[in-house]
Amino acid sequence: MNHQRKTRDEKDRLSVNPLVGEANPAAGMEAAPPRNRLDAGPIAASAAYQLIHDELMLDGNARLNLATFVTTSMEPFAERIMTESQDKNMIDKDEYPMTAELEQRCVAILADLWHAPDPSHAVGCSTTGSSEACMLAGMALKRRWARRPENAERYASGVRPNLVMGINVQVCWEKFCNYWEVEPRYVPMEGDRFHLDPEAAAELCDENTIGVVAIMGSTFDGSYEPVGELCAALDRLQERAGHDVPVHVDGASGGMVAPFLDPDLEWDFRQPRVASINTSGHKYGLVYPGVGWAIWRDREALPDELVFHVNYLGGDMPTFALNFSRPGAEVVAQYYYFLRLGRDGYRAVQQASRDVATHLAREISALDSFRMLTWGDELPVFAFTVKDEVTAFNVYDVSRRLRERGWQVPAYSFPANREDLSVLRVVCRNGFSMDLADLLLQDLKRLLPELHAQPGPLHPAMTSTGFHH
Repeated sequence: MNHQRKTRDEKDRLSVNPLVGEANPAAGMEAAPPRNRLDAGPIAASAAYQLIHDELMLDGNARLNLATFVTTSMEPFAERIMTESQDKNMIDKDEYPMTAELEQRCVAILADLWHAPDPSHAVGCSTTGSSEACMLAGMALKRRWARRPENAERYASGVRPNLVMGINVQVCWEKFCNYWEVEPRYVPMEGDRFHLDPEAAAELCDENTIGVVAIMGSTFDGSYEPVGELCAALDRLQERAGHDVPVHVDGASGGMVAPFLDPDLEWDFRQPRVASINTSGHKYGLVYPGVGWAIWRDREALPDELVFHVNYLGGDMPTFALNFSRPGAEVVAQYYYFLRLGRDGYRAVQQASRDVATHLAREISALDSFRMLTWGDELPVFAFTVKDEVTAFNVYDVSRRLRERGWQVPAYSFPANREDLSVLRVVCRNGFSMDLADLLLQDLKRLLPELHAQPGPLHPAMTSTGFHH
C-alpha cells in the first residue's frame, strides 16, 4: 500500500533535469515539485522556467494555426514597446496619463477610419477584445431602447427586448443575450447563403427590437454581411411599421480590412442607421491578444449614464468597460502600428494576406476534390468542403491528416438550416506568407492520394460548430 501511494505521488510530480536546477536539501526543497498543488518551498528559477518551457512545446506552432483570427506574429519593435509597457494598468489614467492619451488617439483614429460624423470628439474605448466590445455595444442598444418614452413603462412591466442577428454570429452575442436578458432572434442560413439576409432580418424586428447585428466578416466563411442592404431594409420597415431599429456592426475582423481594401463599400458610419462598431485590435489590427475597440457614432448613441468620466491633467476621459484593471501594453502596441503603418502600410499588409488567401483558394479548387464556398476575396479567409462525389474521406479526415504535418486547419459543421454542411476553413493573417501557403498546398497534395485510397471516412462527422474565434 505504501509503495502504491509513493508511486501515485511520484506521478503527480514534475521531473527536473539535474543540469537545469537541483534541490537544496538545507532549505527543504524537493527536486520534483508537484503538478497540482503548491510545494513546501521554492525551486530554482531556471528549473521552473525549463519545466514550463518543455511542457509548452506540446502546444501547436502558432504560425501554422490557420484556425485562429488572432495575431500570431508581431515585429520586434512592437514586441519591445509592449514589453516596456506590460506593467501599466490601463484603468489607472492618473498614474499613466500618456497611455490613456494613446488610447484616446486610437479611438479618434478608428472613428476617422470608419467615417464617424465628428472623429475628433469620438466616443469609444479599448476593451480586452471584441467580445467585451460587443457586450458594451449591446448594453448601449438595450439602454437606448429602454429609455425611449414609448418603451419605458412597457420594459418596467416585464416586456422582454430582442436582438436580431444571423445564426452565424460569434458566440459572444449569444452570451450577451443570456447575461442581459435579451431575446435572441436568429436569421438561419439557407442554401448557399451563409449569413444574414436583410429582408429576413427586418421581418424579425418589432417594437421590442433593440437593434440588428451585422457581421463584417463571418467567422464561418469570411464573407461580409450586406450592411447597406440591411440598413435599406430597416428604412423600409420604419416607413411601413414605424420601428426605428439601429444597427451594430461587429467588425471584429473586417473592421480592420474593409477600410483599406474595400474603401468604397459603405458599411460603416456612412450608413446613418449604424450606431456603433467594434473591432479586434488583436486580429487584423495586428496586435497580440488581447485588445478590442468599441466606437459609437456620437454621444447620443451611448447613453451617458453608462459612461464614467475621469479627469486627468485637466482633461476629460470617458470610460466604459466591463473590466477594471487590465493591461495597457496592447493599447500602446495598437498605437504603435497605427503610427508605424498609416493607411498605405495597413493596405499593403491586408492586401498581402488577401493575395495569399485568393491564391490558396484557387489552387485548392484546382485539386478537383473540393468545392469552394468562399474565395478569400473579402476577409482573407475562405471555406471549402469535400465534393459530393468524394466518398473516401470527409473534411475531418483532411483536418486530422494536415495536423500530422503541424497545420491546424479546423473542420466544423454549419448551424441551422445547413447542419448538413461540414467545411474546412483557412484564415490567412500577417505572417502566413505565400511560401507557407505553398508548403500547405504541397502537404495537401501529398495527402490526397492516401485519403482517396481509404475505404471510407475514418473520422466521424461532428455536429458542433467550433472555431468561432
